[in-house]
Amino acid sequence: MQQQPSALKRGLTTRHIRFMALGSAIGTGLFYGSADAIKMAGPSVLLAYMIGGVVAYIIMRALGEMSVHSPNAGSFSRYAQDNLGPLAGYVTGWTYCFEILIVAIADVTAFGIYMGVWFPAVPHWVWVLSVVLIIGAINLLNVKAFGELEFWFSFFKVATIIIMILAGFGIIIWGLGNGGRPTGIHNLWSNGGFFSHGVMGMILSLQMVMFAYGGIEIIGITAGEANEPEKSIPKAINSVPWRILVFYVGTLFVIMSIYPWDQVGTAGSPFVLTFQKLGIDTAAGILNFVVLTASLSAINSDVFGVGRMLHGMAGQGHAPKMFARVSRNGIPWVTVLVMMFALLLAVYLNYIMPENIFLVIASLATFATVWVWIMILCSQIAFRRKLSVQDTNALAFPMPGGALASAAGVVFLLFIIGLIGYFPVTRISLYVGAIWIALLLIGYALMQRRKTRRLATAR
Repeated sequence: MQQQPSALKRGLTTRHIRFMALGSAIGTGLFYGSADAIKMAGPSVLLAYMIGGVVAYIIMRALGEMSVHSPNAGSFSRYAQDNLGPLAGYVTGWTYCFEILIVAIADVTAFGIYMGVWFPAVPHWVWVLSVVLIIGAINLLNVKAFGELEFWFSFFKVATIIIMILAGFGIIIWGLGNGGRPTGIHNLWSNGGFFSHGVMGMILSLQMVMFAYGGIEIIGITAGEANEPEKSIPKAINSVPWRILVFYVGTLFVIMSIYPWDQVGTAGSPFVLTFQKLGIDTAAGILNFVVLTASLSAINSDVFGVGRMLHGMAGQGHAPKMFARVSRNGIPWVTVLVMMFALLLAVYLNYIMPENIFLVIASLATFATVWVWIMILCSQIAFRRKLSVQDTNALAFPMPGGALASAAGVVFLLFIIGLIGYFPVTRISLYVGAIWIALLLIGYALMQRRKTRRLATAR
């Protein structure tokens, strides 16, 4: 491997970037996890997803404005450093890396479980080891090959959701698979009303809904390797939020129209039930294949995201310099190998660690997602304050509403943090998050002290 500092190569097209963001934000949370949000809000969860989609769009546009202006490796960690100071960049970068590592642990563990459905006699660790080695090899290829594979992983998920929505409308309008009896959409209001748990139920569901959009920020990380980022980033950002919104709202609209909302999730996956209603008896097997590709897509994006973030942070002096090394293909190979090793070690810890302790660690991902989003918005506000009127008018991809829109987004996300604290089950993530930030502050102080000593010795 040759060491060519900061020589990341551009090979990601708009198509790659668009599906990477879709793949990151649409996963098992939609296939299985949406049932919990439905229980909290009833049919009004549709409104909650629309509100969440608007905020997700604000976050992506804020990130897009900075990414097009300055397409850097490390993305929002770099923007936080440049606009809010080195400490903000350090904390944001490491928080994102730890969050994605935790998510990746869950994803590789899930892959082993899904393969166990088809091959129950094979130990899960065999599948976990296999997927880590395969995904590691994919990430050591050139970035164009990575983007192409990620496109196809995400494509299967998206195609299944589209088929599900179309089939659902067939059941609603023409009664396909229901003896020719259309179900209509009366279930959206006939089981306690649209706001079946009141407006407060819809508001309380927002904290669960927002985490469904987690992963959209990976678009910013692709900026350093995007072909013509001034064109591909705006195209991807403008199309992804409404597509995610259509997929989430469309899917849940169909499911809650066909089934009374209070029955969703009580008898297995709504996706499986919907396909079975059409007479597709192999629905469980089909969905297992789709969820397998969903987990492969997620792990692939996880390794890519952490690798590029650590590479960017190494360039900022916030991570070991070896993370800046790249191969002849322009791949930060050291970060990929470190991520593979961390996944193998972490999966082992996942098996031997008491479940309640692991849940405490995993809850950090909840806190970290909101932290990263708030830092993106605050970075954009600070970025705008530095620009003159002429510079603002010259922005290639200005955010609608500018700093005011970002400020509104920050207020909303602070409200989400309040909701996290409202529930005893999720409140622990705030405690863990506070401890994590405190540890990072200590680490940053020690790092600065070492730098000071080094400078003093050099003199």
